[in-house]
Amino acid sequence: MRFAVATYGTEGDTRPLAALCIALRAAGHETHLLADANTLGSARDAGIPVTPLSGDIRRALAPGQALATAVDRKGGFGQTARALADIANANVMNWMQEIRDVAADGDALILSGLAAFAGLSVAEALDIPVVGTGLIPITPTQAFASPFLSPNVVPRPLHRFSHHAVNGLLWRAFRATTNLARESVLSLPPRKRLWTGHPMLYGVSPTLLPRPRDWPDNAQMCGQWELPAPAWTPPPALEAFLAAGEPPVYIGFGSMAGFDRARLAQAMIAAAAGRRVLFHPGWSGVDADMLPDNFFIVGDTPHHWLFPRTAMAVHHGGSGTSHSASRAGVPSVVVPFAGDQPFWADRLHRLGTADKPVNGRRLDVCTLGRAIAFADRADTRARATELGQRMAAEDGAGNAVAAIEQLLSI
Repeated sequence: MRFAVATYGTEGDTRPLAALCIALRAAGHETHLLADANTLGSARDAGIPVTPLSGDIRRALAPGQALATAVDRKGGFGQTARALADIANANVMNWMQEIRDVAADGDALILSGLAAFAGLSVAEALDIPVVGTGLIPITPTQAFASPFLSPNVVPRPLHRFSHHAVNGLLWRAFRATTNLARESVLSLPPRKRLWTGHPMLYGVSPTLLPRPRDWPDNAQMCGQWELPAPAWTPPPALEAFLAAGEPPVYIGFGSMAGFDRARLAQAMIAAAAGRRVLFHPGWSGVDADMLPDNFFIVGDTPHHWLFPRTAMAVHHGGSGTSHSASRAGVPSVVVPFAGDQPFWADRLHRLGTADKPVNGRRLDVCTLGRAIAFADRADTRARATELGQRMAAEDGAGNAVAAIEQLLSI
C-alpha cells in the first residue's frame, strides 16, 4: 500500500513517525512523510520521500513567542492549548492542501500531532482509510486522567471524563479555522463533532504504561517507535571524554526553548557539583561558554548509543526521551516544562526510576541535586536496569506495522 504520513511538531514528534515509515517500507509498503521542515532530517537520511509542511516550529518555540511563553511559565493546559491552536490555525489551510496533494496518490493516511484535524478532513474528502497515531495516550480511559492535566489532581472517578473534556476543548480551539479550510480547500461542509471511531496506535511502551483494559480493540500500545540503529561513529573527542573517567551525567532538554538560559546554566553547574557532564544544548540556546570544563558539549547523538554509556539522563520528560532513557536502563532526573511532560515524569517516578519531578519553571539547585542523588542510588539503578531489559524485548514499530496491516486488512 501507499501511505501518506502526516504530523506536525518538534523532533520528538517526527522521528517516531519516520521510524514507522521505515518499518512500513521494510514490510513492502510505500510511505511519504509530511512534517515541519526542521524535523525531517532523519527521514530524509533514511531515503523516505518527504514534504515539508508550512510553518516553523522552531520559530514558534523562540523566546517571546506564545509557545515559548507557555513553556517558560510552565503554562497550564489552557495556555499551552491556545498556543498550539494558534500554530495550527495559522497553517491549517496550507496543511490541507499539502496533505491532499500527497495523499491523492495514496491508499491510506496515517496521522499524528497538530496536523491530525487537517489530515482527517483530507481522508474524508478523498474517502480513504485513516489510522491515527500518537506518543500521548488520548483515548479515553478510567485507568489514568488526560496526560495534558497535572498528575494526581483529577479524582479517579473523573479520569474518563477528563479525556473527553480535554479532547473536546482542543477540538473547539481548532474547529472554526478547520471548518473554514474544509470548505475552502476540500469543499466539505463544516464539522461539528470531534472525529471518533478511527483506529489509534500509540508509540508507547506497555511496560512503561500498560494498555488500559477499557480501551476499544482498535486502540493499541505498540511500544516505542525507534529509528534503526545507524552506522554511526562517535567523534574522537566524545570517545576520549567517555573513556577518561566514570560514566557522565547526561543533560539535555530536546526541543524545549524559551526558558531563562542563565538560570538553567547556573542550576546545572551547581547541581552537577563538579561531576562529569554531557550536555546537549538542543534548542535551548544555552551558550557553551557559560559552562565549566567538566561539561562536554555533545551534538545530535543516537540515544540508543549514548544513554547506556551514562550514569543517568536529566531531561524534560518528553515521551521519546523518557522511553529512550528507560529502554537504555538508566535512571532519569525529569525537569518537565509543559504539555504531557509532567505525565511521563510521574510515570517514571511511579516506576521508581526517577525522583519526584523538578519544577522546570523554578529550577531549584537543592531539588535538582536531590533528584540526581536519587538517580545515583543502587536500588534506583537496579530498577532502571530491570525496566530497560523488559522494554528491550519490545518491537514497537513491528507491532505497529502488523496492527496497520490487520486494521486495513492488507
